[in-house]
Amino acid sequence: MSEERRVISAKGNPGSIISEDAIEEARRIAEEEETGYRHPGGWQKYIIPAVAIGWCIFQLSIASWLLMNSVYVRAIHLGFAMLLAYFCFPAKKKPVKGFFSFLSERERIPTIDLVLAVVACLAALYLWLDYEGVMSRYGALLTRDIVIGAILVILLLEAARRVVGPALSVIAALFTVYVFFAEHMPEAFAFKSASLAKYVDKIALSTEGIYGIPLDVSASVVFLFVLFGAMLEKAGAGKFFIELALSLLGRFKGGPAKAAIVGSGLTGLVSGSSIANIVTTGTFTIPLMKKVGYPPTKAAAIEVAASTDGQIAPPIMGAAAFIIAEYLSVPYLDVVKAAAIPAFVSYATLFFIAHVEATKLGLRGLSPEETPRFLEVLKGGVQYLIPIGVLVYELVVPRHSPELAAFRAIVVLFFVMIIQHPVGRWRRGEPVLPGFRQGFDDVVRAMVSGGRNMVTVAIATAAAGIIVGVVTMGIGGIITEVVEYLSGGNIFALVAITAIASLILGMGLPTTATYIVMAALTAPIIVEVGAANGFIVPLMAAHLFCFYFGILADDTPPVGLAAYAASAIAKSPPIPTGIQGFLYDIRTAMIAFMFIFNHDLILDGVNSWGLAGLIFASACIGNFCFAAATQGWFVTKNKFYEVPLFLAVTYIMMQPHRTAKYLGLPNFYAAWGLGLFIFVLIYVNQVRRKKGEVPVHA
Repeated sequence: MSEERRVISAKGNPGSIISEDAIEEARRIAEEEETGYRHPGGWQKYIIPAVAIGWCIFQLSIASWLLMNSVYVRAIHLGFAMLLAYFCFPAKKKPVKGFFSFLSERERIPTIDLVLAVVACLAALYLWLDYEGVMSRYGALLTRDIVIGAILVILLLEAARRVVGPALSVIAALFTVYVFFAEHMPEAFAFKSASLAKYVDKIALSTEGIYGIPLDVSASVVFLFVLFGAMLEKAGAGKFFIELALSLLGRFKGGPAKAAIVGSGLTGLVSGSSIANIVTTGTFTIPLMKKVGYPPTKAAAIEVAASTDGQIAPPIMGAAAFIIAEYLSVPYLDVVKAAAIPAFVSYATLFFIAHVEATKLGLRGLSPEETPRFLEVLKGGVQYLIPIGVLVYELVVPRHSPELAAFRAIVVLFFVMIIQHPVGRWRRGEPVLPGFRQGFDDVVRAMVSGGRNMVTVAIATAAAGIIVGVVTMGIGGIITEVVEYLSGGNIFALVAITAIASLILGMGLPTTATYIVMAALTAPIIVEVGAANGFIVPLMAAHLFCFYFGILADDTPPVGLAAYAASAIAKSPPIPTGIQGFLYDIRTAMIAFMFIFNHDLILDGVNSWGLAGLIFASACIGNFCFAAATQGWFVTKNKFYEVPLFLAVTYIMMQPHRTAKYLGLPNFYAAWGLGLFIFVLIYVNQVRRKKGEVPVHA
């Protein structure tokens, strides 16, 4: 019999009982996905923390006082990541017995991995150590350059296999093989093959491959935000966010589900990872959802859908958002502006879905005794809002760079972590000094966690750079022709192909790597094919489309690890949980398709707050109707004839310009009016019908 743990609300009342084994299983999935599998003992237990802390100090230094060539920064960043990749991740996840047991060793770092880590690190640092020499030998590399470059590629692919799974390494390897044998391919796919020297020069010794824009963004911006999130998590902000949401929404119908949605959105500030988000919030919300009557599968699926969308919630949207800004050479706030309405509409619709599910099941909220008190929760965690406020202020008001904003927020958060325990102990009349020690321990643990969490992003961006580099060597034009041929030049077919490919790739790749690969392969093609057929697609819309479907892959069966983490907590079957979560997330997929064809949804060319508000309201109504059609319920159970009406309102409110054009209406405001009129008619009809229904309990 597993030990049982009682989840306690902020007021100290029992919330729900959850198996300690379930929590540990969810944490195991999150830890293996985010921070590795290995926890060495003895003298080796200091290696990983020392490297992680050293990495943090380096990144904080270049964000403040240390001036360094960006190429050097990328090389050193990758060097740290390579060390931790081989230190933290064994060659085999499943236990191996006999002579080769060292391949799956978790209690120590085998000698072979120590050697590989050092060699990989030195290979990554080579461009820094001999940068001027390499640049002077462009096109005429020494044998030493070629050997070290080849070693870097091989060890990076192995690191990627260990850290993010085999998919990224296999894809990069296939692209590599293709570029070497391109001349021998069928005529439609052939081009001049690359020599080993040319390949190494392009991929491993220039800024067009491994050391390209994605790794630059990882080194300059993403690390700071990951560290900021790790510090918030270690400080206790995750628990504060969910308790704050429960205090506001817990007593409403299906309150725990609504709190999970809001809490997961807030926790998106703490973590850009769907799985970490689930483990942070799900251990509180899933048992409470089950307690008020949600079936385990639906409780887990709501948490999955909410946590997955945490990566699209402004102002912090995960690593890919910063890469979008760099690729498009636009300020990060432009990406936030473009993503704002789709993200908020997606969350508002999930909130509506949770309400619909609660209505269908006849659920209640938490009792007053079970609900945390808002003022008590706010008083106990208001300090966590200070660094977040600093971050948002720095990004929005003076519009400082993301790295400077994150650095200043980290400095503020550092002081918050140092003083929060002493202040708490002083209020309780306890000795203050141990509180400072606890605060410093929290900071150290956060730095270790931040360094380990960054390994996945750094390795994924570097390995994806291999694919991007190969595309620029000649494959790009062929891919454009192939995709255009498959789509028949039809923009609708093209975006559907892109969406399906993103979901398939995303089953084996982290979100950032999926976005980088698909953005390199298809984002420009969407724009080009659209223009060739008289349809203008902003490049921002194409990149966000790839980003959204890369995120949705996190809960796409049969792989979706987010669903496995949530199902471990809810004790629900993982595949049905993933399917249910994906059905909830169809609303996000629909929004992504819609902003390809209606650029108002990403505020392209929209600079009026009033018009932005109208666009948001109409998009909410449209997405609510889509959710009502797919869930079979609005105010009450839908009649068969109401489903096409809901879908019609969805199209009208999401595509008012096209509706006005097709129906001969004077402008898109008239289209909105038509959609709103149909929506109100459906609502009034369902309200009347519900009043005449016999209550289930009667």
